[in-house]
Amino acid sequence: MTFSQSIATCLINYADFNGRATRSEYWWFFLFSILVSLALGVIDLLVFPAVTWGPIGTLGSLALLIPSLAVGARRLHDINRTGWWQLLILTGLGVILLIYWFVCRGTAGSNRFGEERAW
Repeated sequence: MTFSQSIATCLINYADFNGRATRSEYWWFFLFSILVSLALGVIDLLVFPAVTWGPIGTLGSLALLIPSLAVGARRLHDINRTGWWQLLILTGLGVILLIYWFVCRGTAGSNRFGEERAW
């Protein structure tokens, strides 16, 4: 899956927590989210230099929150885990486990969350 296909897929499936997401889909969207956050942070610094948390970056982050959670849940589905495991991020150390799971190869064939996507 290419960068643009990944972004399009994640934004079209904005709040779809069902199905599976490939590694490339997840990581390309993750990169897109970081680039958008950096760009909006720079705009905030230029427009609101005295503000620590600019409104433009905050709105951008909120706009990407739901699709980021959705693609994360679909990525966990690809390795046959429920999307609720994303709550591990709240523990701090759970981030390490989540990163490991996000880089793991998905389940070959079908699993309880659907068929494997061939990208």
